Amino acid sequence: MGKDESEDVGTTLQSAYDEYYDDSLTGWRETGAKVKANNIESVCRGQSYEKVLECGAGEGSILKFLNKSNFCSELYALEISDSGIAQIKNRELEKLKEVKKFNGYVIPYPDDYFDLVYCSHVVEHVEHPRVLLRELQRISRNQVFEIPLDYSPKVDRYMEDYLKIGHINIYTPSTFRFLLKSEGFEIKDELLCHLSNDVIRYNWYNNQGLKKTVFREMKLLIIHPLLRLMNRLRYGRNYSEFSYYTYTCFTNNKEGFKALQADLD
Repeated sequence: MGKDESEDVGTTLQSAYDEYYDDSLTGWRETGAKVKANNIESVCRGQSYEKVLECGAGEGSILKFLNKSNFCSELYALEISDSGIAQIKNRELEKLKEVKKFNGYVIPYPDDYFDLVYCSHVVEHVEHPRVLLRELQRISRNQVFEIPLDYSPKVDRYMEDYLKIGHINIYTPSTFRFLLKSEGFEIKDELLCHLSNDVIRYNWYNNQGLKKTVFREMKLLIIHPLLRLMNRLRYGRNYSEFSYYTYTCFTNNKEGFKALQADLD
């Protein structure tokens, strides 16, 4: 895809998300963002960085948690949505040095500018993920990706639900690993997670307005683990492909791949 094509597609993507973020779901987003921020730090194994960029920063919930930690000295954010950018700026985060709007594909930073870029729950929304991945690889030495694991043998049943929330790409851990490796990323660490109890509770008691009961707490603490055990027996060695909620990985650029890509271009 040429630069002009990327800009045209990006303009359409921008308009789709311009008014996406408001205050109505702040608590919900921050409950999930706390888990995402912990996952990012976990796969980085205690490393700290100078310059860190979030690509697809939404309204800044993950930035909020990383701003409080010792994860990095400086934070930067890219977002396609005007409403998201406004909310990020309103947070007045101490470590946040810059927020830029971009078209979803062309990233306005020079080569190797960042020590780390993270991209959390973004790739599944992107029409041309390889275009974005190449840009992330260009501007950074290390990367963290997190995706929802939407694909399962029952995917047809939930297809309309995924499309309603903008998930136009669906992955298993293996298919996402293949995508990354085919683009020259080297996977150094990875993490598979079930949906956290805090997120489930918030969805039940806040989003759905359900009453907190002993049965629901038992369902969360006893029945859900039993269902996971049944899935383990059902899928066997394929359990990790179909039974987790998210896949998070830490990557860096395979030696020599950028030079090869530049030669091909």
